[in-house]
Amino acid sequence: MRKLTMLGTGNAMVTRCYNTCFFIELDDGSLFLTDAGGGNYILHQFEVVGFDYQKCHHMFVTHGHTDHILGVIWVLRKIADLMNKGKYEGEFHVYCHDVVRDMLLTVTQMMLKKKDFARIGNGIYIHEVQDGSVVTFNGVTLTAFDILSTKAKQFGYELKFADGERLTCLGDEPYNEHDKKYAEGADWLLAEAFCKYGDRDKFKPYEKNHSTVKEASELAEQLGVKNLVLYHTEDKSIRTRKQDYSAEAKEYFHGNVYVPDDLDVLTL
Repeated sequence: MRKLTMLGTGNAMVTRCYNTCFFIELDDGSLFLTDAGGGNYILHQFEVVGFDYQKCHHMFVTHGHTDHILGVIWVLRKIADLMNKGKYEGEFHVYCHDVVRDMLLTVTQMMLKKKDFARIGNGIYIHEVQDGSVVTFNGVTLTAFDILSTKAKQFGYELKFADGERLTCLGDEPYNEHDKKYAEGADWLLAEAFCKYGDRDKFKPYEKNHSTVKEASELAEQLGVKNLVLYHTEDKSIRTRKQDYSAEAKEYFHGNVYVPDDLDVLTL
């Protein structure tokens, strides 16, 4: 049974939840990780959910903002340490665009222990993907795409499962028509919603190049997707976020709406 576990659901500056990142349990039981939040707390989240490192051999990093990439350094350190202790079998593959690749190579060389950094290129492989690149692993096909960010280069992806189901991760910025062929008709659409539309003056999402729940939901309706997952939100409304965001989303989208909290698990 395929499952999506949200390790974090918040935007860059949250303090009441973790930054947006998640993993998907695939049909064969393997784990596919996307981003890792902004730091060491990723290891705490892994521990709480009982994350099995040995089952995770593939990871996608969307972009180089601190709230997405710094946790990746800790993931690489952990995997390298397990490899060096003989507790991790096989290889670990990271897929990202060229800017993220260069950042990861630079920071790991500067900050990891020599024996851990020695695993980069020797067990741990950082693969550059380009707009439209296709990667296959563990019974799924991943197509990377450039979201054409106006802030920092960022990629999303479409994940196709063996039974034809499609999951599309749009990253954490507003949708671009360039990505229509990857998102239209998706079974699952993962989209950012910085705040409710009614709170736009308070949180100013447009100044940060983000969307509100209303726009993300209108997009999902327009694209004809079946299930909408909203993430990368503010955390001031954390106690009522799930019900409030869901209510606003259902005004504009007629499919299934999910507003997960950290550590929530969705059955795909």
